[in-house]
Amino acid sequence: MSKKSDLSQGSLIRSLFTLAWPIIMANILQTAYQLIDTFWLGRLGANAVAAVSISFPILFLVLSLGAGLTLAGTVIVSQYKGAKDQRMIDFSASQTIFVIFFVSALLAVLGYLVASPLMNLVGAGPETLDDSVKYFQVSSFGFVFLFMFFTFQSLMRGIGNVLMPMYIVLGTVLLNLVLDPLFIFGFGSIEGYGVAGAAVASVITQGISAAVGIAILFRGRKGIKIRLTDMKPDFQWIKRMFELGIPASLEQSSRSAVLTVLVMLVTSFGSEVVAAYGIGARILSLVIVPAQGLAMATTTMVGQNIGASKIKRAESIGNLSVKVAFFGLTGIGLLLFVFAENLTAFFVPNDPQVIKEGAIFIRIMAPSFGLLGVNQVLNGLFNGARFTQASLLISIFSLWIVRFPTAFILSQKTALAYEGIWWSFPISNGIAALIAFIYYKTGHWKVRTIRHRGDWIQPGVG
Repeated sequence: MSKKSDLSQGSLIRSLFTLAWPIIMANILQTAYQLIDTFWLGRLGANAVAAVSISFPILFLVLSLGAGLTLAGTVIVSQYKGAKDQRMIDFSASQTIFVIFFVSALLAVLGYLVASPLMNLVGAGPETLDDSVKYFQVSSFGFVFLFMFFTFQSLMRGIGNVLMPMYIVLGTVLLNLVLDPLFIFGFGSIEGYGVAGAAVASVITQGISAAVGIAILFRGRKGIKIRLTDMKPDFQWIKRMFELGIPASLEQSSRSAVLTVLVMLVTSFGSEVVAAYGIGARILSLVIVPAQGLAMATTTMVGQNIGASKIKRAESIGNLSVKVAFFGLTGIGLLLFVFAENLTAFFVPNDPQVIKEGAIFIRIMAPSFGLLGVNQVLNGLFNGARFTQASLLISIFSLWIVRFPTAFILSQKTALAYEGIWWSFPISNGIAALIAFIYYKTGHWKVRTIRHRGDWIQPGVG
């Protein structure tokens, strides 16, 4: 094992940043897919942006149902890395690829078939329905590619190899930058597909990234080697993966489900407010990327240290991550507060009303980004300790018991109207951070980790 990828020793802050910055950059580049789509679709008008804004939360909901399983791959591989068991790293990676492939294929078929009723369910108006359905259906074709690359990223992250996925994402995003206007507007003999063209461009680049990632895993020169013989279903192993991954999937899907339900509230206020919400949500998705990157780095570091039986060091990682996330994200939030209108105008330059409403949304959310960061990194710590249920329970409470009821009451029962939806974000962020921090300080997660460590550490598969 190289010392470079062994996160159970050395400087904590150096390890955290060495691991986090490529993850953050890769996530920013992944988010760039949506931002590039929004930029070019904004040139078609507010209805085009609104069509994608309506379908995006549901796309995220479908994707998140499988994303928790990729997180399970990160946690399992990281703990075997800490335990220095290469055979189980390779076996676990192969099983993860097998499971995620079939889950993603099922979701792709379901996504295509239910696109139209889903768009109607969330209240897509006649001016956006057709485009939103086409965008969702084309995007469904890319689920298998997207999940395969996410799995590659997760497995590489588990062993501390985070640079290779970042380079692949960079290349495909640059390609998407060219393909987006090509398929949206057309050029020469290539027909433009409008809103659906953005999805076509994304599917092509996702396919390329998945092929490269899987090829790297089969070659086995980057720390993990998958084998077809290891993909024979091991139902005991798969059971453990689902026990770990299902709470993570539910936690992520609960977040996207709330965004989807909030869209149903937003649509009642018209296309301009929907467009403002879509732009604000995309800015939010970009802003929380550093928090998510720190959370993923925390998951990997905590996982490896628990695998190496260094519980005290795992706690020190949590303390450091909380401080970095709170102060870093608060600073980013202040910058966004100042430049809110400029950012909104970048996406919809010719619609003053959308610019105004989008800027208000950003300014209401921005001061709470530090608290959002605290919640994210503590969830990352709980996940690394194989306690994904804690993240799930905190998310369900903050999102379904706090955010949605707050948004509904403030938007429907007060003079705030749709701005009440905006206010539900900082309120729920603050409560989630408080609950997560209090639970973290109780230390129950450490006791549970020590008690159950022997349940998963096994000798290498023969």
